[in-house]
Amino acid sequence: MPNFFREYYRDVGEVSVERIRYQSNGHWVNGFLAMPKERTGALPCIISNRGGSFEFGAIDDEKIEKKLAVLASWGYVVLASQYSGNGGSEGKDEVGGADVEDVLVFEEYFSDIPEIDASRVGMWGGSRGGMMTYQCLTRVDWIKAAVSVAGVANYERAIQKRPEMNEVYAKGFGNTPEGRRVRSAVNFADRFCKTTPVLLMHGTGDWRVSPQDSLELAEKLYVAKVPYRLVIFEGSDHGLTEHYAEAWNIGREWLDRYVKNTTALPNLDPHGK
Repeated sequence: MPNFFREYYRDVGEVSVERIRYQSNGHWVNGFLAMPKERTGALPCIISNRGGSFEFGAIDDEKIEKKLAVLASWGYVVLASQYSGNGGSEGKDEVGGADVEDVLVFEEYFSDIPEIDASRVGMWGGSRGGMMTYQCLTRVDWIKAAVSVAGVANYERAIQKRPEMNEVYAKGFGNTPEGRRVRSAVNFADRFCKTTPVLLMHGTGDWRVSPQDSLELAEKLYVAKVPYRLVIFEGSDHGLTEHYAEAWNIGREWLDRYVKNTTALPNLDPHGK
């Protein structure tokens, strides 16, 4: 019996969107697949990691139109998971636990999606999706480039800044100190893949995730010699609303450079005159 199913869902302009259902950790998970209706040959892929926990932040028509279809319109096939326990998926959302496999397992299904050029795969995550992206970067080396928007990188700071997150984390993984530690990228930046350039974007007006998370992670990535770029938007909120077009253009340029066009990695050693 096949472990990956896809069916037409809707069109968004020049983008076709499909529902997908696939096996992850022995249970069924739901998600979406989006791509340009007009294409020639296999296209590079972006794995889009949604934010939020449980049903909050689940992918709906609005998110399909404002994110997945936009990414696909750039000339990519876009894969997005609802994560275990959400959007009709089986299993449990552990907020960055076993559900990370819901994202990484996509690699096993590239052969079921002939429209994907499996040699050119990038990743884009926002908020909790940034945290999922960080974990992926410690486990695989096939992600050509990654973009994180307001990614959660320090769970201790998160519960200090927003005490209500204690309840969310308790539901997801018991909110144990160890659970918070292994989900906090500031603790494992040295394990990021050294051949995956990472773009970090964050707004100074973000009340959901402190911009200090990205600042702290950037410092750790610098020490670890992981190629990265940090862009801090003055006064922008969690979704970078005040700099929306600029941020998306920067993200697109990053993915086009390292994923679509497979540009060589930068020289991180001290050099020049």
